[in-house]
Formats: sequence, structure tokens, C-alpha cells
Amino acid sequence: MTSTSTAATEHRDGFAPFPADLAEQYRQAGYWAGRPLGELLRETARRAPDRPALLGENPSTYAELDRDADRMAHGLLALGIAPGDRVVVQLPNVPEFVPVLFGLLRAGIIPVLTLPAHRRAEIEHLTRLSGAVAYVIADRAGDFDYRALAAEITAAVPNLRHVLVLGEPGRFTALDSVPAEGDPLPAVDASDIALMLVSGGTTGLPKLIARTHDDYTYNAVASAEVAELGPEDVYLATLPVAHNFPLCCPGVLGALAVGAAMAFVTDPSPESAFAAIERHRVTVTAVVPPLAQLWCAAVEWEEADLSSLRLLQVGGARLAEVNARDVAPALGVRLQQVFGMAEGLLNYTRTEDSDEIVCTTQGRPLSPADEVRVVDADGREVADGEEGELLTRGPYTIRGYYRAPEHNSRAFTPDGFYRSGDLVRRLPSGHLMVSGRIKDVINRGGENISCDELEEHLLAHPGVRHAAAVGLPDAALGEKVCAVLVVDGDLPSLAAIKTFLTARGLATYKLPDVLRRADVLPVTAVGKIDKKMLAAQG
Repeated sequence: MTSTSTAATEHRDGFAPFPADLAEQYRQAGYWAGRPLGELLRETARRAPDRPALLGENPSTYAELDRDADRMAHGLLALGIAPGDRVVVQLPNVPEFVPVLFGLLRAGIIPVLTLPAHRRAEIEHLTRLSGAVAYVIADRAGDFDYRALAAEITAAVPNLRHVLVLGEPGRFTALDSVPAEGDPLPAVDASDIALMLVSGGTTGLPKLIARTHDDYTYNAVASAEVAELGPEDVYLATLPVAHNFPLCCPGVLGALAVGAAMAFVTDPSPESAFAAIERHRVTVTAVVPPLAQLWCAAVEWEEADLSSLRLLQVGGARLAEVNARDVAPALGVRLQQVFGMAEGLLNYTRTEDSDEIVCTTQGRPLSPADEVRVVDADGREVADGEEGELLTRGPYTIRGYYRAPEHNSRAFTPDGFYRSGDLVRRLPSGHLMVSGRIKDVINRGGENISCDELEEHLLAHPGVRHAAAVGLPDAALGEKVCAVLVVDGDLPSLAAIKTFLTARGLATYKLPDVLRRADVLPVTAVGKIDKKMLAAQG
């Protein structure tokens, strides 16, 4: 249903909506059904109330999960968090993520989904940028205490009024004290912002990706269809669930839409993930290429029963052909390559695709309404088979980053095509073969690391005069992070640089793997740092 929103409009300042004519086309074609995202769970709970929803130590049925989401929504509103307000959510892969997410969605409150690995630099930036009034965290994960991080963020960002903690709250509010009964929930407009994802951060600090109820519901439902996900499936969230891939491709939201059961692991290692697959009889999960390689090798020493697993999705970075060919024989599953972006466009290989297509391409667009251009440096479309930059627009691809007008002028064409920065070759069948990136970004194990951001932090070191971050080929990670420094005096140790960057609040996955010294940084003819030359030097 589409209903009139009671949410405040301030959150739409800086939001780039779909043009009215295209929005109407998407509605008329049935891509947008006017369904608020929170209704995916409610519809399944009505249809199959007793079906298992969340698996684990405290399992719940769809009816129970639906009730928990409503109670969370009422409790959040009772705290004074209003429809249209933004709430930063930073939770590990735990079942509690689902009622928190749907509680926010049903209250018309906008979740800003951040990753467990994010630290002060990212969280403070995203909290300020979104204007968030609340922050949802776990008490700790491993040896990291998120309550200490929350104390730093609340001291730095005055608009942050609430910190809700899963576990021991310390001086903050316990998340389990929030749920409450209440009056009917506010109506939610399906064309409004549903949630915000975080960009991979290809230029500087990460951007916010505002997804609407209409476009993200379509994203989930259409992806579930392509993955042939059904009510008998069990989906395992292996990657951090705040990522677009395990959240909605089809991920947790696609599983909810069809009534599948869901399980979660915080550790994607073969020992942990294989045990969960055996215990819950998991049928579908998604991993990045380094994990796929590790899992294929691990069947030699792990004795878990993986016979229930029917589909392994691999995405987040290009899967090399040699590794793609290992998946089916090693794991006994069907491989589905997935290439896409949190900004929108998704490409999948399909059941009907030949083994050759599945192992050598990264799929074809999800939607018949996806528009794809492959262009050269001058913006001219290239012939099939030739390399070019991927440009795209469609019913689930954003028209601009949130509150980033200057960046949007560069990231989108005047007619609304998103410049992905991905270099691809398109086959006559529409399948894409990813060949690289044109943006200054390192893809380390499926995580995009902005060279600009890392360099800015490195230059803050008192002994560093110039810095360059480059990606070096790595068999396990795809690329590893190399920091090349021009320094006064002795080169700091890698451990010292990591300690310095960590103290500045940089996420651990962005830290350099390799440190090199240079007397000067080479430059191109136009005066830019020559990253190709630095990478070639190894």
C-alpha cells in the first residue's frame, strides 16, 4: 500500500528523488508496488505465522518476529525518536538486527546502516552527515568496546540524544528495555526514504546512499526470484548484514519476503560458518572471493556436512575464473556470480546460464528496466566486447548521494546515469565481465578502501611529508593495501603506522598491509601521483 507519510520533511533535504515521469513508469510497469519495506515481514507473518523465521539460541516464528518488530517500533517512538529521524545502527550479525531494522522501518524512522568494522572517523562523520539522533550498538565484539566509541561520538556530536546497547548498557540505555506496546503506528509513504546504506568510500569519507521503500522492496523481491529463493530455504548471513549484498541481494530481506528461515554468524571462517551450515541445514549464503577460495580449500580439513547448501553467491569483487571453476566441485553447490553496488544496479548469473558464462562473467542486469551504458573516456558508447566504464540508471539505482551535491555533479551524468567507476566488457547476451576500476580505490577482500581517505590520515603523521596508497595484487585478498611514504628521518614501522591510524579512528580493514619508503612520489604528465608506476614497483 502507499499512504500519506506523517514523517517530518527535514530528512528529505539533500535527498535526490527519482524524476516524476520515470517514477510513474516504474509504477505502471509494476516494478514499484507501493509497499513499504516494513510490510514484507507483516505479509509473510500473515501468510505463514508459524513458519520459522530466525534460527539460533532463541528462535522465533514469523508471527513472533512480526510482534517483536511492532513492539520495537512503539518503544522507539516512545523515546521521542520521531518519524523521519535518522538512527545509526552498528550491530554485528545477530538475530536482534532484524527486529531493530523492522522496528525502525515501521516507525518511519530511517536506519543508517554502518559496519561493525567502522570506527570513530566513519561513525562521527556519518552521524553528523545524517543528522542522527540515536545510535544502536552491541556492548562489545571481541576485544572492542562499542560503548567507549559511543561515548566519544556523543561528546562530539550534540544532536545524538540516545545510545541503545545490545547487552550490558553501561551508562547508556539497554536495547531490550525499549520495546513497548502502543497506539497504531504512523503511515509510511513507499516513495519516501526507507534506509541509508554506506558507500564503499571511493573518494574520501563514505557517502550515504538513501534507498526508498519502493526501490528497495523491488530490489529484495526481484533478487529473491533470480536466486530462486523459496519458503523451504535457509539463508545464512555470513558477510556483515549491513552490507547491501547480504541484506538485499536477496539476503535477509529477500528471505523475509518469501518466508525463508534465517541464521547468522559473526565469524565467516570455515570452522564457524561450516558448523552453522550443518546445524541449521543452510541452503543459500553469500561470500566474497577470498572467502570462497578459503572455503573451497577448507573442505579438505573441515568435516562438517555441507550437503544442504545448494547455492553459493559470490560478489563484492571480481571472482577469478580459475577460482570460479573450483566452487561447484569443491563445495557441491551451484555458483551464482553477483556484481553490483549499494547505489543500485545488480547483475546475476542465472540457472539457465552455461557453466562457461557462470565462471567467466559477473552476470547480467536484474531488471528489464535497468539501463546500462559502457562508455570510453570521452563518454562515447563502445562496442560489445570492448572495455569501458559502466554507467547505469533504473528502478532501484539512486539519483544522487545524500547531502552530497558537489560529488553528485561528478558521479552522475546530466540525464541521471550513475558513473560506477567500474571497467567492464559487455557480451552480446548482456552479461558483464568486470576488468577493473577507474576510481582511486583498493578492493581488499570485497571492501572498497578510498585511497584519498587513507592518504589524508597518513599525511597527519608528523613524520610524513607525502603519502600514496596503492593496491598490490594478492592471491587471497584480491588486493592488499600498500602505503608509500616520503618521510623526514627514519621510516616508521608498519606497527607504528597502524597504531597511529587506529588512534585516529580509522577502521581496521583500511590499515596498510605493506609499508614502503620513497624519496619522491612519481607523477604523471598532468602532475598527479602516478599510482600505476608505484604499483608496478611492487
